[in-house]
Amino acid sequence: MDYLSRNKAAYDRLAKQGSIFAKCASDEECQRPLTTLDSRGWLPASVAGLNVLCLAAGGGWQSILYAAAGANVTVVDLSPEMLALDHREADHRGYSLRLLETSMDDLHELADESFDIVHHPVSTCYVPKVAPVFAEVGRVLKPEGIYISQHKQPVSLQVSERDSRDRYIIGIEYYREGPLPKVEDQSYREPGALEFLHRTEEILGGICEAGMVIEAFSEPKRANKNATPGDFRHRGNYIAPYYRIKARKVISHDKNSSTSSNLLIP
Repeated sequence: MDYLSRNKAAYDRLAKQGSIFAKCASDEECQRPLTTLDSRGWLPASVAGLNVLCLAAGGGWQSILYAAAGANVTVVDLSPEMLALDHREADHRGYSLRLLETSMDDLHELADESFDIVHHPVSTCYVPKVAPVFAEVGRVLKPEGIYISQHKQPVSLQVSERDSRDRYIIGIEYYREGPLPKVEDQSYREPGALEFLHRTEEILGGICEAGMVIEAFSEPKRANKNATPGDFRHRGNYIAPYYRIKARKVISHDKNSSTSSNLLIP
């Protein structure tokens, strides 16, 4: 089974099981959609009328919140069961969404420079290479468009086990090629999915190479000093699991070219 089939099956199963990854937006969250989506203030004050791509983001959360805020929303996801949740919630709330079942690195059905915002939750770990994903994001974003993404940071994916003194062991090579092996520590691994480690230079550098400038960066805190060893929040005290990034597609200053530059314009 290839990685696409394997990961589609894994997320279809998670959707049917009511996983935390298939948590739909609540009525309360829909009353304050941008606050729920954007605790860091990275989004515009209003997204009403903007074209938003929720990339690899099926499950009825991001899409519904953006729709509640007045955006025109397209959802891309590999899993039909996750997309079914977006359809169900949109129908329930009277929203109109465009749903597209495809891999995050294959957006050929979407036009060049057609989105103001691409919102991309943790998912690049499910494809072998991130450069094609970022290239597609750069292509479909409008000039000055915003790309908000979150990624599993590589050291977190290198953890293989916890020892008898509750220390977390780095047991996977940083320069590993191919899918990650099964490991004892499953704190930040999804059951049944095939995952890949992407180095920091591939994530940050890849976004820049795709014609975007990184404007903000954070490491979401998933730590609790009172958590029991083995709990993901216990591990979070030692290793930050994610990178969260805001980038913007920049406008080329070459009058004869419509392509973007990855140079920071003050």
